Amino acid sequence: MSKTEEITPTRSNSYNVILREAAAEFLGTFVLIVFGVGSVAQFVFSEGKTGSTDQVRWSWGLGVAFGVYVAGGVSGGHLNPAVTLTLCLFKKVSWNRLLPYWIAQYFGAFIASGLVYAVYYDAFSTFKGGNRTIETSSIFVTYPQSYLTVGNGLGDQVFGTALLMLLVMALGDPRNMSPQKGYLPLVVGLVVVAIGMTFSYNCGYAINPARDLAPRLFVLSAGWGSQVFSYNNYQWFWIPVLGPHLGAIIGGAVYEMFINNAIPGVDWSVCPGRNKCFMPPDEPSLRAANSRNTEVYTIMDMKAAEAECSGGVPSYKFTASVNKQS
Repeated sequence: MSKTEEITPTRSNSYNVILREAAAEFLGTFVLIVFGVGSVAQFVFSEGKTGSTDQVRWSWGLGVAFGVYVAGGVSGGHLNPAVTLTLCLFKKVSWNRLLPYWIAQYFGAFIASGLVYAVYYDAFSTFKGGNRTIETSSIFVTYPQSYLTVGNGLGDQVFGTALLMLLVMALGDPRNMSPQKGYLPLVVGLVVVAIGMTFSYNCGYAINPARDLAPRLFVLSAGWGSQVFSYNNYQWFWIPVLGPHLGAIIGGAVYEMFINNAIPGVDWSVCPGRNKCFMPPDEPSLRAANSRNTEVYTIMDMKAAEAECSGGVPSYKFTASVNKQS
């Protein structure tokens, strides 16, 4: 059965969708931090007897994969403010999602840190006299090796996050060799494992501002004090925040220049996950169609679709051909 429907996007519907997507980012980032920080806590408290550095790297990678599985179908599963910013810059995600996603990602990481602390509360209270030291704060946040200079540390974070963003864009590009939808989170998780196994020695491969800054704010409030920010004469805490943002933009630009512009055909990546017969998960008007049990959706007006995808709420009616399978 086939028919044509007219769908009028409304501002209130758009806001409700963005709030639901932000909630998904909160939960996905929460899952990431719980598994990552939890693995470090187990390793530190057991003094290496339970777990290993490789186990920690695998836990971070699996945390990313599980977080994307949780949030991916709703928000895309960014879990990383640097990734969200880059996708906005390259028009993969609308700008009106940037601030809600950021708030959700940082808040999810903060709450996850608090719950890991609660689970291991007695261990924190007894480990080496219960003193709130840099060693125990490193369960939550990253610190550089003693030899690492500010410039080298910043370059480390830029390079690691550029690799991450380059591969995220490649894996999520339906015109490239992207894996099937169900495998995508696992492959992205493997990317994080690989980065951890190759570029973690210098300073712990934060490559995610929410993963480092939000837990750092938590330990500041949980008794560790300002030492977590003043470490290395205040010449570290900002590097895992600034570096990943710069690196993600560089990685995205490299992919756009070398790969995206070289792939022939229509660029269906104007909206995340779009192809000729797939409904993008982040357009309110298309969600409305989906609520009517739409199974196949074909865009009839590309200009209207691009305007909707750019984050605007147009006044025109959005015409689409909706094919319902009986």
